[in-house]
Amino acid sequence: MAGLAVLRSPAPTLTCLLALGLGAAKLQAQARAPAPAEARSPEIRVVAYNLRNWLRMERRLDGEMVADAPKPESERTAAVRILADLRPDVLGVCEIGTEEDVTDLQARLAAAGVDLPHRLLHQGADTERRLALLSRFPVVADNSVGDLRYTIGTQTLRFQRGLLDATLEVTPDYRLRLIGSHLKSRREVEEGDQAAMRRHEAVLLREHVEKILESAPQTNLLLYGDFNDTKNEQPIKVIQGRFGEKNYLRDVGLQDADGHRFTYYWSFADSYDRIDFAFVSDGLWPEVDTRNSFVAKDPAWLKASDHRPLVIVIRPEEAAARRR
Repeated sequence: MAGLAVLRSPAPTLTCLLALGLGAAKLQAQARAPAPAEARSPEIRVVAYNLRNWLRMERRLDGEMVADAPKPESERTAAVRILADLRPDVLGVCEIGTEEDVTDLQARLAAAGVDLPHRLLHQGADTERRLALLSRFPVVADNSVGDLRYTIGTQTLRFQRGLLDATLEVTPDYRLRLIGSHLKSRREVEEGDQAAMRRHEAVLLREHVEKILESAPQTNLLLYGDFNDTKNEQPIKVIQGRFGEKNYLRDVGLQDADGHRFTYYWSFADSYDRIDFAFVSDGLWPEVDTRNSFVAKDPAWLKASDHRPLVIVIRPEEAAARRR
């Protein structure tokens, strides 16, 4: 049509193209970037760790046996550095000694930026090696049991480390119950068969769990510790219960960044085993962030202990979402 001008957009300049490209890249980067800390889902980081004799005992130092020697400074420093990297909100430990040892660990962690002001120390029949819990959240109930007994033949024996049982108040509306355990070691003892002792301790532990879940099935229960047996052994099967039945405890199934699941190195046998576990109740299972829970991998782990720490991430908002 005569006299009708056709309007065309000007050709994009190099500057425009660059601007458009940078804008798209910025949007893609924003999409990939993690949410700011305040926007992320809140979480509880529970670390379970056998510290390997954070206590005073007879030790071989520089080729000589020394009585009443503390855990070497190099080992304590390595353990605290590993824990500082993991930044636990709750720390459950095996093989710690007295209140003085707990204070030492607590102070070292605080100096490293990990403030866990609430604490619980528990002793069973073993007067040297105890269980302890350090927490960012207050302990509102202590149902630990120290005097548990069983019979093998004509002998009446005591659960060596007993059961640490603490309830934490994470928020006014959310409580987390933790049971820490350390079953009889693999070392032979005069009292009898160490494997049989572990089996009996496992039965007592399972009975304790059953009492909790029978009275309150939806309890947010986490059972952790050093069980000194692998998953195919009877004590672990007893502790978990029968798959598919009421009050079965799920294995969180932790592994490290390389897919390795071992938690312990036994130098005498030159073997790597998975003997530290985290088990959870049905009530807690939906809140466990399995993708971000793991066995800690650190180049210096063997300097600190013969065990590797377990990290269990719990997201309480999942419980709130279920209630809505």
